[in-house]
Amino acid sequence: MNKLTLKQTVTPLVTLAIICFMYFGPVTRTPFENIVISIIIIIANYFEYKGKPLSALGFQRSKFNAKNLLVYAPLAAFGLFIVYVFALVPGIEMLTGISIDYSSMSQLKGDLPTTIIWLLIVWATAGFGEEIIFRGYFMRQFVKFFGDGKMSLVINILIFSSFFGYMHMQQGITGQLVAASTGALFSIIFYKRKYDLWFMIMLHGIFNTLGLLSFYFGLA
Repeated sequence: MNKLTLKQTVTPLVTLAIICFMYFGPVTRTPFENIVISIIIIIANYFEYKGKPLSALGFQRSKFNAKNLLVYAPLAAFGLFIVYVFALVPGIEMLTGISIDYSSMSQLKGDLPTTIIWLLIVWATAGFGEEIIFRGYFMRQFVKFFGDGKMSLVINILIFSSFFGYMHMQQGITGQLVAASTGALFSIIFYKRKYDLWFMIMLHGIFNTLGLLSFYFGLA
């Protein structure tokens, strides 16, 4: 682990406290909460990384290209969605004996305007928001403090994928376990892609798009 300055230690701790207050404090939660938190993170990184907040999150200019975002990321998203539908969900439902709670999605069936609105919200709050928060910030900050050796990486993934799963409480315990497992896979991909956040945003966005479209067409 590199020697950290006071600013590199205090800034993320203060930022984490603000994020926890936003998530768990007496603040009314909104669908755009993750966007607000993402802005807070970018501002915090601006101070910590001397005016270069985005590269610290994993926004790598060299990875922002058509092949990476329009070929590899969609293929990874399709593959992950197949694993999700045919392995993760049925496997965890069998383990818990409880079906995943998709009741909040029932309104999308056959309703194109609502589905389009949900797609826009999901891309902003999950594709961008959750990836900036959970992969770009939480995971990268953990690496900054503890490195990315095998044991550190395992702990990193366990902590933040569990947190990611917990935040999907509206889907019930089965949904939380499925989300945690999906979050762990996202984190592994983020690590294998050498912390390429552009790739993760596209993958996450397309993955969720496939999910919403399956509800729209009544396949889920």
